[in-house]
Amino acid sequence: MLERLVAKQLLSHLDEFKLLPDQQSAYRAHHSTETAVLNVLSDILTAVDNGDLAMLALLDLSAAFDSVDQRILLHRLEISYGLDGVVLQWFVSYLDHRTQFVCYRDSESTLGMVDFGVPHGSVLGPLLFLLYTADLVMVIQSYDLQPHLYADDTQIMGSFSLAPVTPLAVWRVVCLSVFPL
Repeated sequence: MLERLVAKQLLSHLDEFKLLPDQQSAYRAHHSTETAVLNVLSDILTAVDNGDLAMLALLDLSAAFDSVDQRILLHRLEISYGLDGVVLQWFVSYLDHRTQFVCYRDSESTLGMVDFGVPHGSVLGPLLFLLYTADLVMVIQSYDLQPHLYADDTQIMGSFSLAPVTPLAVWRVVCLSVFPL
């Protein structure tokens, strides 16, 4: 219940100050798999309608929620999202000193500290992951590419004009991309 309250207040803060990237379609109202697919498809169709060649790279981070560096996340919450004081200390206490162990039948492993990741199955975990990866949008855009993120999946779309390229050159590009040397 407490996590739901915190998530609601955090989303309200992020929405009020427009701190969430529009290109992230997950864990937010009105940002679903449908909006993700429609945005990517729209980018591709726009490029093709303009006579350009569109290329799409699909990236999927494995064990994504486990890859979050908690120190970096806390720093980002403070610097990028303006959380400080008691609010930031709450997030520190939420993430700090987490432990885990494995239980199988009658055996248990030793207790281990968890310094990376956000809590699995939690209400806040997905939102914290979204905030952790939000700068990826700006990095991709800095290369004049069009990003779209959905949860831990990233789509990067780029397009370029075919006008100065001969049909034979296009065929070579297609062949090389399908059958690399």
